[in-house]
Amino acid sequence: MTTALPTTDLAAFLRQQAELGELRFLTCGSVDDGKSTLIGRLLHEAGQILDDQLATLEKDSQRHGTTGEDIDFALLVDGLEAEREQGITIDVAYRFFTTDKRRFMVADTPGHEQYTRNMATGAANADLAVLLVDARNGLMTQTRRHAFVVSLMGIRHVVLAVNKIDLVDFSEARFHEIHRAFATMSAGLGFVSATAIPISARFGDNITTRSPRMPWYKGPAILDYLETVDIADPTERPFRMPVQWVNRPDQSFRGYAGTVAAGRIAPGERISVAGSGVGATVKRIVTMDGDRAAAHAGDAITLVLEEEIDISRGDVVTTGAPVAVTDRFDANLVWLSEAPLYPSRGYLMKLGTATVAATVTRILHRVDINTYEHVTAGTLRMNDVAHVTLALGAMVAVETYAADQDLGGFILIDRLTNSTVAVGMVTLVSDAAGGVVWQKQEVDKRARAGMKQQHPATVWFTGLSGAGKSTIANLVEQKLHALGRHTFTLDGDNVRHGLNRDLGFTESDRIENIRRAAEAAKLMVEAGLIVLVSFISPYRGDRDAARALHGPGEFLEVFVDTPVDECRRRDPKGLYKRADAGLIPNFTGVSAPYEAPENPEIRLDTTSAPADQLAERVVEELRARGLFAG
Repeated sequence: MTTALPTTDLAAFLRQQAELGELRFLTCGSVDDGKSTLIGRLLHEAGQILDDQLATLEKDSQRHGTTGEDIDFALLVDGLEAEREQGITIDVAYRFFTTDKRRFMVADTPGHEQYTRNMATGAANADLAVLLVDARNGLMTQTRRHAFVVSLMGIRHVVLAVNKIDLVDFSEARFHEIHRAFATMSAGLGFVSATAIPISARFGDNITTRSPRMPWYKGPAILDYLETVDIADPTERPFRMPVQWVNRPDQSFRGYAGTVAAGRIAPGERISVAGSGVGATVKRIVTMDGDRAAAHAGDAITLVLEEEIDISRGDVVTTGAPVAVTDRFDANLVWLSEAPLYPSRGYLMKLGTATVAATVTRILHRVDINTYEHVTAGTLRMNDVAHVTLALGAMVAVETYAADQDLGGFILIDRLTNSTVAVGMVTLVSDAAGGVVWQKQEVDKRARAGMKQQHPATVWFTGLSGAGKSTIANLVEQKLHALGRHTFTLDGDNVRHGLNRDLGFTESDRIENIRRAAEAAKLMVEAGLIVLVSFISPYRGDRDAARALHGPGEFLEVFVDTPVDECRRRDPKGLYKRADAGLIPNFTGVSAPYEAPENPEIRLDTTSAPADQLAERVVEELRARGLFAG
C-alpha cells in the first residue's frame, strides 16, 4: 500500500512523486464524531508513522488518551496542549501523506460551533470533504452547518463517513437510515457525489480495506475511495493572475509578481489588465529558479512585458474573456465574529491581492441552518450564513466563486482589530454597478475651493450627549464666518429632522445615520466647504469609515471629551434623566456604549476651559493645518 523511499535512486523517486495527482481533503462534522481519530488511523494504516512516533503516541495515549489501553490515534493530529486536555480540535491541523496511487493533504477541522471560522478556513483549500457522523447520534445541527459551508466553499465531492458503527453493533439498518437522511438534507446543496461509508475509525474498520465485520457493505474503504476519486476540473479556464507586487529592483528591470490563479501563460502571448483593458505582450516569465517557458495555475511568477503599461498591486492580468470590474456584488457570507454584523457598517475587504473599503448594504436573507430555509434578518451573528449585497469603496476585478475561487472568494476585516470577521463567496456581479461611472465635471473640488480661497475639509465633532459638541461647533462656524470662510454645519439633531428622519436609535440605525452624514459631508467637501459635523457617532469603526471617504488631510476628528457624570449634571435636554428611568432605550453612555477616539486630531477637555476658548483652539488648529490663511 505504501511507497517506500528508495535508497538507490532518490531523483527517480522524486520525479515519480511529482507526477502523482494530489487530493486536498478535509474532515468535518460535529464534536467527538472521530475526525482526528480517522486521520490518525489513516496515517497509521498507510505506514506514515515512524517507529519513534508510534512509541511516543503510545505513551501520550496513556496520559491524554480516551481509548483505554488502546492507542488514541487522535493525538497524532490534536497537537495543541489545550486540545489534548479537552479532547477536542480547536485549530485546523494539516497533515501530508503519500500512497502508491496519490499524494494527500488533509485538514482536520474543529467540530465546535464557536470554531466554525477554522472549519471554513480548511474548506477554502480542499477538493473533497469527509463529513463524519456518529452512528449513535445521526445528523446534528453542526453536521448540517458544515455540509452547507462545504457547499458554499465550492466543494462538490463529499464522503459521508458513518463512524462508530461498532457502537451500534455494525447495524446495516442504522447506516442506511443515516444515509437516507443525509441524502434528503443535502439534495439542494449541489454535490456532484456523496458517497456513504460505514467505518470504525478507532478499530480500523473500512479504513484501508473492507471490514469482514460488515459483510453487507459492498462499497470501497475510505482510502480506496480517496485514492481513486476523480476531482479534476475538465474545463480549460483563461489565464488569471492578481498582481501582488510590482518588482522594480532597479531601472533596468520591471516585473509584475503574483501567483497564477487560473489557466496558463507563455512568452509571446498577449495579456490585458482587467478594468482598463490595456494590453501588452509577455516577454519573459521569471521565477526563483530562472526563466520559464510557460506558467500554470498555482505557479508563483514574475511577468516581464514588452511594453510599459500601468499595472499596480491589486490589478488582475488576464487573457481570454474579460473579467468584470465593479464596486457592487451579491455574495454568500459566513459571519465569524462575536460582534454582530449590521448593514452600513464599514469594513475592509480583501479579494485576491486587492484590499478596499466595503459595506454590507443589504442582508437579502439568512439561512436557517436546520431547514436551509431563507429567513429575513436585520443583522447577523456568529456562524450565521446569509446572502448579502456589498458595496465597495473602489472598483475591483471580480468573478463569481463558481467560476474562479481566487477572484470570487473574499474576507471581511474589522478596521479596528484587523481580525477577519467573515468569509464570502461572490454569487452575482451586478450589471448596474458596472454601468454607473463617475461623471467627469470640469468645475471640480480644486476649482471650487480656489474660488473660496480655502482648503475644504470635514471637522468631525464626537462625544457624549451633553458634552458640548453642538455648542463648540456653532462657535467655530461663527468665528470662521467672521473670517470670511465658507462653511456648513451638519448637526445630528437637525439632520434627523430631514435626511435621517426614517432612522431610529437601534445600533443598525445609528450606523446608517453616521454613514449618511459622512456621505453628505463628503459632497460638501467636494463643493469646497469647511464642513462642521456634530454627531455623537459612538462607534470608532463608523468614524473611521467616514474618514476613509475623504482624501489626505480632509478629515479632522475632534473629541469633545466630557465625563459622563458631567454630561448628566448638565443634561440640557433632560435626556439622561429619561434614560436613567428606562424611558429611552439604547442611550449612549447609559444603556449603549461609546467608543472614545484613540488618536483624534484635536481633544477638547470641556471641564478645563470655556466653550469659546475651546472653539478658538479649533480655529487655530485649522489655520495651522493650512485650511485657510489670515
